Amino acid sequence: MKIFGCGSEVIGNTPLIRLLNIEKEYNLKAKLFAKAEFFNPTGSAKDRAAKFMVDDAEERGIISKGATIIEPTSGNTGIGLAAYAVPKGYKVVIVMPDTMSAERITLMRAYGAEVVLTQGKLGMSGAIAKAEELKNETPNSFIPDQFGNPANAKAHYETTGPEIWYDTDGNVDVFVAGVGTGGTITGTGRFLKEMKPNTEIIAVEPANSAVLSGKSASSHGLQGIGAGFIPKVLDVNIIDKIETVEDNEAFEACRKLASLEGLLAGISSGAALVAAIKTAKLSENEGKNIVVLLPDSGSRYLSSGLF
Repeated sequence: MKIFGCGSEVIGNTPLIRLLNIEKEYNLKAKLFAKAEFFNPTGSAKDRAAKFMVDDAEERGIISKGATIIEPTSGNTGIGLAAYAVPKGYKVVIVMPDTMSAERITLMRAYGAEVVLTQGKLGMSGAIAKAEELKNETPNSFIPDQFGNPANAKAHYETTGPEIWYDTDGNVDVFVAGVGTGGTITGTGRFLKEMKPNTEIIAVEPANSAVLSGKSASSHGLQGIGAGFIPKVLDVNIIDKIETVEDNEAFEACRKLASLEGLLAGISSGAALVAAIKTAKLSENEGKNIVVLLPDSGSRYLSSGLF
């Protein structure tokens, strides 16, 4: 029997699930696998980044018990930081746009974080500016800066990538992931390409705010991806292809995933799944193994009308 000492010890090692019913529904000739990150303790991939960023700051002597951690986030990183850092003796202040789901705000507060909301129309840029303002006003404070912190990508290079490689016995041909901070696709993609250089890495972004594709930033409904700028953490050189997804496409994919596979995943997961299905339909991908990363649970979007 395996007994864990605390909740953070079960971060990672999330299951890789073959989406057989999705394959059948869309008559796919490729094999489609979901990296189900909502099996992490707080229900998202951001548990990995939160742990790595806090641990890295401690190891470098930047923070210690009693410090205040301030982070601008669309939600999931804030939840992960609160769950990991508050029990370690830190105060956590999360700054986020007021357009994010009510469940995210409630979860952050439940884990002990203070939540500061900024105008939704200002996007993540507004939240980042407010976080900097709070840091300047708060002694002994630290901003992990998920958009620029290498430890974010390192979390996925050292855990997510190796897990996918191990679970597929090295037989992964395509990796599909949405781009929020860029940490997940950078770390995972970098590892997979080091192991198998011809692995295709596909980035997913909102059609309404396709900045990676060279278009202007704009408001969109795909919470968790599409920050409106190109993050410092993102290594664009590992990306082979960019897929844009409409809001309604992502919402429908979430519903399909729930009804066909019994997996309740969030909006950005739906967006990634849309791109993965499009990729799996291509004749050149027949017989290939396509892994799509599903970042979080649909349970934190129930108030949005997603389902």
